[in-house]
Amino acid sequence: MNPPPNLLSAFNNAFNKLPKLVARAPGRVNLLGEHVDYNDGWVLPVAIDHTAWIAASPCSSDLISVHALDLGEAVSIQIDDLEHKVDVRGKPLPAWSYYPAGVAWALQQHSLQIGGLDAVLTSTIPLGAGLSSSAAIEVAFAVTWQAFSGWQLNPMTMAQICQTAENAYVGVNCGLMDQFASLHGVAGNALLFDCRTLEWEPVPLPQGTSLVIADSGVRRSLGDSAYNERRTACEQATRTLAERLPNVHALRDVSIDAFDQHSHALPSVVRRRAEHVVDECARTLEAVEHLRSGDALGFGKLMYQGHASLRDLYQVSCPELDVLVEIATGLPGCYGARLTGAGFGGCTVNLVKEGNVESFLQALSMEYWNRTGKQASAWVCQAVGGASTSMATTLKRINIQ
Repeated sequence: MNPPPNLLSAFNNAFNKLPKLVARAPGRVNLLGEHVDYNDGWVLPVAIDHTAWIAASPCSSDLISVHALDLGEAVSIQIDDLEHKVDVRGKPLPAWSYYPAGVAWALQQHSLQIGGLDAVLTSTIPLGAGLSSSAAIEVAFAVTWQAFSGWQLNPMTMAQICQTAENAYVGVNCGLMDQFASLHGVAGNALLFDCRTLEWEPVPLPQGTSLVIADSGVRRSLGDSAYNERRTACEQATRTLAERLPNVHALRDVSIDAFDQHSHALPSVVRRRAEHVVDECARTLEAVEHLRSGDALGFGKLMYQGHASLRDLYQVSCPELDVLVEIATGLPGCYGARLTGAGFGGCTVNLVKEGNVESFLQALSMEYWNRTGKQASAWVCQAVGGASTSMATTLKRINIQ
């Protein structure tokens, strides 16, 4: 994958020199296993070819200077004053800069030496669409500092450091899936990831199919309170079920049969939340077997079931996402569709027969407009490899004006 053609010229314009390195980190789409990561469950993400890009060079000063190309903003931060979350003028950091600053801070917390950095950031991952734009930015900066600093981390440790940046510095209580997927992506494969043991394996996507992402145009509005309510409900269900069942430490430890026998002990809302998680864990493991046998139809059926569960039991869908899934269900060549990400807006992911992709894209967008009066962006995405860096001199030549 080549970087955007304006990235190197933008770096030259910003810093009056050429970058030493270009880093890329993919976003991700989750096929199954939604809202189970904080219940120690199994997830099935795919690293996709919508990407965060950084052009960068080390600098002799103790400054992290970043130009956000897409926003037209820039910030400079003292590398030894990250804790206070202010720029060199003492003003509060803009929200977007928390991600590079947080990665620098988290690396320092792990006693890893980093130096000053000049960087230009751009991304093809839509913001707020549930495709993990924040994790991709974190990972891109992490692999950049690794390339310049002389230390070496295994990808899982790097993912955990990036998660620390988002949890403890940015203040978003995310799981590990997004950073994991951005670093561990395998071309042509989904990634089965055990959120408890951190074990993972690539699982081939079905031959003759394409992944289509449809952006509802509704930006996620899952506030802290709604998210925390669902986490609290899961924790309450775990405590209650653990009193009745042996060796239950998280909802991932509860089988469907055991849940059916003991769910009567849970309040109604808590029961619905827990039922989604228990079913979704089982659904994800079953789905992997369909992928291993190349069964697109069986896998797609589980995608539809997953959406219904997120809509009715976990209640994190919205009318626009439901409309996108309903439309997809009736289109030729669509094996399965569901919301992806936290919900309350963002995107759906669709598994579509290759020969039907063009007609699917057109029909989905047209019917969505007819039913909602809103524009949906839809595109095909590829499963790609994880984050990487390239020396700028080895890249395809780009004219610098």
